[in-house]
Amino acid sequence: MTNPTTPPADTPVRLPLPKLPIGYRLAGARGGLKRHATREDVCLLVSDHPATAAGVYTTNLVFAAPVAFDRSRTPGEGFRAVAINSGNANACTGSRGLDDARSMAALTAAAVGVPESSVLVMSTGIIGEFLPIEKVRTGIDAAAVRLGTSDEAILTAARGMMTTDTRPKLSGSKFSAGGRSYTLFGMAKGAAMIGPRLATMLGVVVTDAAIRPADAQTLLREAAEKTFNCVAVDGHTSTNDTVLLLANGAAGGEPLAGADLDRFAVALAEACEALAREIADDGEGATHVLRIEVGGCSTRDAARQIARTIADSPLVKTAIHGADPNWGRIVSAAGYSGIRFDPERLVLRLNGTLLFREGQPVSFDADAVSASIRDQRETLIELDVGSGTESIRFFSSDLTAEYVHLNADYHT
Repeated sequence: MTNPTTPPADTPVRLPLPKLPIGYRLAGARGGLKRHATREDVCLLVSDHPATAAGVYTTNLVFAAPVAFDRSRTPGEGFRAVAINSGNANACTGSRGLDDARSMAALTAAAVGVPESSVLVMSTGIIGEFLPIEKVRTGIDAAAVRLGTSDEAILTAARGMMTTDTRPKLSGSKFSAGGRSYTLFGMAKGAAMIGPRLATMLGVVVTDAAIRPADAQTLLREAAEKTFNCVAVDGHTSTNDTVLLLANGAAGGEPLAGADLDRFAVALAEACEALAREIADDGEGATHVLRIEVGGCSTRDAARQIARTIADSPLVKTAIHGADPNWGRIVSAAGYSGIRFDPERLVLRLNGTLLFREGQPVSFDADAVSASIRDQRETLIELDVGSGTESIRFFSSDLTAEYVHLNADYHT
């Protein structure tokens, strides 16, 4: 992921802000990593209690040093802090990159008073440049003295992990298990170089429930498969994508199991889906977020492949941007997805209006459907291929001239 020469204008954050679970503090600060930017570029998240940690990472064969570093440590127990920098990806930086990731963890450990082995790190920004570790140190030290639980602390931390994002992406919820109430909090970044199987996105989800490492890893992987792996802005899978889950048990109780663990799994998936949708909604230059519901498939992977093909189609994306109910682009994208189905059984609806079934179009009010696209931020595409019972929900965004301008102006 690269940084634009001019950062995008921030849009208002969605209120109210979610609350942190018990035993977590965070903050953001500026170390000077970003070009032509004045907002925060370092984020710290600290658990006051040793936490279980799990992680899911990019599937790109070219992966960044912090990805290698965190993979070697998760899943596990006893984690106390996560350090994140934006403005520099520390990717394609060889052995020095790994040394810098270790230094980033050591600097964090010293700043917040925890063991180095209990720190995880993430980076996002320009690929192929060495991490300016002294600037990282400046940001870490500044963030460490600002750690807190206030809305301001949450916002500065969320801004510290942003690159071309126009707003922080936050989610939160509560769930009950074993007679106790627990809290879940998540924050993420991502606006472009977003493709399924993770992309240039970073995410952290924390809870005050107690979770065993193996359970945390399984549930995070399952949640990511249903959410973060079902979002695409431009189909480009990056080098740095990472989602971490921390569970510190500060709200009390034994590690969740059985039906209680199932309740946590539902809350985790909901939190991740909210963040995934925010990423699509904040796609670079986007004026619409696409919710693509594909059903009637023989397998979930088949549904995903059809949805991804539709989401990645420039013609579909530009049609939505232009509020054009051009159903032919959607149907033909499904047809070249590589998944076999009977076109005579395909059914397509756009924003609830039936457009196509039994191999042919149906009569509809094109002006009304166009207005429904133009006048709403979210466009709903529902496609049923009539081949089975599996389905998927997938998020994407439209393709605009602003996306081209932003990426043409990137430093590469």
